[in-house]
Amino acid sequence: MAKFKDSLEYHSTGRKGKIEVISTKPCQTAEDLSLAYSPGVAQPCLAIQENPEDAYKYTAKGNLVAVVSNGTAVLGLGNLGALAGKPVMEGKGILFKRFADIDVFDIELDTENPDEIIKACQLLEPTFGGINLEDIKAPECFYIEETLKKTMKIPVFHDDQHGTAIISSAALLNALHLVDKKMEDIRIVVNGAGASANSCAKLAIALGVKPNNMIMCDTKGVIYKGRVEGMNPYKELFAAETHFRTLEEAAAGADVLFGLSAKGAFTKEMVASMAPNPIIFAMANPDPEITPEDALAVRKDVMIATGRSDYPNQVNNVLGFPFIFRGALDCRASCINEEMKLAAVKALAQLAREEVPDSVCKAYGNQKFVFGPNYIIPKPFDPRVLLHVAPAIAQAAMDSGVARQPIEDMAKYIEHLESTQGKSKEIMRMIINKAKSDPKTIAFPEGDNEKILRAAKELVEEGIAKPILIGDKIKIEQKMAELNIELDVPIIEPADSELTEGYAEELYSLRQRKGLTQTESLRILRRKSRTHFGSMMVRMGDADALLGGIDTHYPETIRPALEVVGKQQGLSSVHGLYMMVFKKGVYFLADTTVTIDPTAEELAETAILAAEKVRMLDIEPRVAMLSFSNFGSVVHPHARKVRRAVEIVKERAPDLIVEGEMQSDTAVVPDLLEGFTFSKLKNSANILIFPDLNSGNICYKLLHHLGGAEAIGPILMGMSKPIHVLQRGDSVSDIVNMAAIAVVDAQTM
Repeated sequence: MAKFKDSLEYHSTGRKGKIEVISTKPCQTAEDLSLAYSPGVAQPCLAIQENPEDAYKYTAKGNLVAVVSNGTAVLGLGNLGALAGKPVMEGKGILFKRFADIDVFDIELDTENPDEIIKACQLLEPTFGGINLEDIKAPECFYIEETLKKTMKIPVFHDDQHGTAIISSAALLNALHLVDKKMEDIRIVVNGAGASANSCAKLAIALGVKPNNMIMCDTKGVIYKGRVEGMNPYKELFAAETHFRTLEEAAAGADVLFGLSAKGAFTKEMVASMAPNPIIFAMANPDPEITPEDALAVRKDVMIATGRSDYPNQVNNVLGFPFIFRGALDCRASCINEEMKLAAVKALAQLAREEVPDSVCKAYGNQKFVFGPNYIIPKPFDPRVLLHVAPAIAQAAMDSGVARQPIEDMAKYIEHLESTQGKSKEIMRMIINKAKSDPKTIAFPEGDNEKILRAAKELVEEGIAKPILIGDKIKIEQKMAELNIELDVPIIEPADSELTEGYAEELYSLRQRKGLTQTESLRILRRKSRTHFGSMMVRMGDADALLGGIDTHYPETIRPALEVVGKQQGLSSVHGLYMMVFKKGVYFLADTTVTIDPTAEELAETAILAAEKVRMLDIEPRVAMLSFSNFGSVVHPHARKVRRAVEIVKERAPDLIVEGEMQSDTAVVPDLLEGFTFSKLKNSANILIFPDLNSGNICYKLLHHLGGAEAIGPILMGMSKPIHVLQRGDSVSDIVNMAAIAVVDAQTM
């Protein structure tokens, strides 16, 4: 009851339903209005009249999909009608947008006449780049899709058929791989003869299942040659030459059971009668043909998938349709053909065999996912699905000759897809590309940490950096074996390294007047502090950068680095910078991590160093020195400190765009800034320098957790060599990002 109430509240609270239309162009002034509508809109209209392909250039057609339904087969609810099916179609629109940034209009048609649906879709062709047919009952859905594919020049895809088929086929490929069975040798039973069952059977045959090894059943039993009752031309395609007449008979000795039918259709007795290492896909929703608990209670060698998210191996259509349409739209495919569907199957199957990122594990309550019986298909919230499936679809469309606008550079296309997942992806891809142009060596003091090892693997595979792992060699190798990671990188054990004695002499010479003895120097490097050892590697030129801190508190990494490497000559301190990435832009905040109560000179240093880092990322810096005062509006020592810092920056870096002291809203709202005509800062700032650590640290954490910004950092500024600090709890992707920043830092030093 609670779930029912929650669902109704979710759909009715605030703006009703789940979708809205927003403008992608400004419409704030009379000039904007004249461009958006009359008279300016006439120009694109005339251009499209002259060249219809320009519709993809001047309108949203190329990124717009219609979700079309008449509500005759809504989820597991049956024939609810067009109006009652509307919440599902709105939900489908959300999934298109969330997972592939595709815009959707849901179109509910109040008719059960298939020819009327066909005519409506044909009339809509000028509006949409593709059509997703949804929740239309069989056999009408087959006729509708077949006719539309023959008569329309945009992709038409009935997701209830092909979505389930693609996802389950990918899972089947992986399940067979795990039990060491070949597609051409298995005997498969498909229970159900509707839209999804029909497509699942066809795709399994396309993957190599022999037609005479497939038995299809419906509510009346086995579909066999000569059967009359309940038959139609679509069932006739799968009529088998067999003596089996019931599902129970067909299941005996079968390798695979595909359920696309109803709750409880598979019994424990059927499971017991199947061949060794049976595979069961019980995909009825919301309740499967048999639960995993019941199947595993009968025999432990069974591998099972369902359509439910609360069990492993969910066959979820959201793994398919958003990404299939993304690839099809981007190469302007005229259809979605069999080659494209098979490409999606193989891309999903391959992705499931790869290591799963931390971000995916976190999205599922920090569960661990490793390719095996309980993980044979990727998770819907895995951001890599877009980057695997959409390019595979586009490539298959090009190879099969249905792409009207082939993608010229697939690597750049994948980078573009990555950028649609958020501004941070776009910015980090730029940084990663800079790092890959000249990879540097990075010393990792916590070489035995699981996240460090997984990040090191990614850094090597992507060509971003050359990791050096510091730690107990046996322990590191054991950990790599446990994680199934193969890494050909240097592993340095300080206790046994030939470098240690030379490093100890150097450390002693650096710290002898700070109370350090020769014996203590050797002990620190051999036993006590791998961060000291790694910092010494950087100092002595045996590594280009150091990245540490995943297991320690922030000061515990900075302190050894300062003792060994030190700050840049002429600086009073080191400083911390965070990159805060919002959907529409990026801001750099400093100092957020190091200097508690900076002087005016230290604030000026922070600003100049931050500008240098931002330029390193090919972004033109615009600096605002923040205060509670706007250009002298308040007379107070705190405001005077910031004002003096601005003067120092202008003296030391006269070409830098810097202004202050100023309030934070003045710095980021152009309309407010316009009131100060004397200001050099004519647009919003992208570097915000805080007057103290209190304000900087508080602000970046609130922006991250309440403002929805992604925080990248901390980026340490002012060290004489590239040293960067990880945060406890950083994910593998965070480590990779910081490693890329460290490499770019090393490239410029």
